[in-house]
Amino acid sequence: MQAIAVLPQGLEEEGAKELSTLGAKAVRPLRRAAAFEADMACFYRLHLQARLPFRLLREIAQFPCQGPKELYSGVQSAFDWERWLHPSMSFRVDVTGSGPGLTHSHFTALQVKNALVDLQRQLWGERSDIDLQDPALCLHLHLSRDCAVLSLDGSAGSLHRRGYRAAVGAAPLKENLAAGLIKLSGWDGCVPLVDPLCGSGTLLIEAASMKLGLAPGIQRSFLMEGWADFNPQLWSEEQARAKQRERRDQSLPVIIGCDRDPSITTQAKTNVAEAGLDHVVGIQTCDFRDLELPKQPGVMVCNPPYGIRVGQDEDLTALYESLGQYAKQYASGWQLWLLNGNPSLSRSLQMKASRRIPVSNGGIECRWLNYAIR
Repeated sequence: MQAIAVLPQGLEEEGAKELSTLGAKAVRPLRRAAAFEADMACFYRLHLQARLPFRLLREIAQFPCQGPKELYSGVQSAFDWERWLHPSMSFRVDVTGSGPGLTHSHFTALQVKNALVDLQRQLWGERSDIDLQDPALCLHLHLSRDCAVLSLDGSAGSLHRRGYRAAVGAAPLKENLAAGLIKLSGWDGCVPLVDPLCGSGTLLIEAASMKLGLAPGIQRSFLMEGWADFNPQLWSEEQARAKQRERRDQSLPVIIGCDRDPSITTQAKTNVAEAGLDHVVGIQTCDFRDLELPKQPGVMVCNPPYGIRVGQDEDLTALYESLGQYAKQYASGWQLWLLNGNPSLSRSLQMKASRRIPVSNGGIECRWLNYAIR
């Protein structure tokens, strides 16, 4: 099948590498996505094991589309809807892109919906309900110039939700972005990992989960389990394969984080426990300036406030200055990776970044900054 992985902006190359590692073929990085080919076993595997995608879309049809009428007829003839969408099933339509006469996503989605329910009335005399939150089938339409691509979304909700993070603070870092940032940092699980401003603990949880081989999708259900061609035996085999990759008894170096706000560290500890990692990830309640680092040099990662959603610039300048002083005084020989969406604040570290990787965090243009601490 032809398919698309929707990815965080800035992680397209890392996402493509992950897809290839898990068996996808003909992988091509795109903007905020990667195109690939896969058989059904690989498609199931990606839902269970891929850490970086928001969504995995299975292409079912491409057709010319010069306007609403052509979209209507194209959708009706695009697929075996009699087999795939019975009136007892609810559905949802997501739209990206635009085309001639189809510049508003809500209007475009309405055209797709009308095409399908009108066809259902012809076949059965009744129609499906629309369910935006929990549909039985989720359709994705992408318009580009004069072409429409119709796909099935394997999951109604975003794949970044792992299920362990019931407790989050303000402006939380999405799990798939955190996983991608850890991959970009090059942390190999052989040296300590420290987050001095750990927030919900997401960076540490994702890092430990990756190194222990914990499949992010193993505990959740997916819409594709209700597809007309779903193969339960193949799905069970891929679930077993994912569980076989787990290395829960593997020894890891020190992985710790801290925050001075007890309510935040309580949230982080809850998330760590929900992820089954309380034996691996330690969370401390203290100011980072009081955090004792492991003697072996390692990697420090953090996502401090930018003054956009949390805090104000004048309040944060001192925080960044203190973080830079702490790193230079206590973390000689370490690598510091810091996600920043406000260049004036990162300058307050008074350190020179050796790498600046552009990424988007919730629509905020950021840089994943690397500092070699001397």
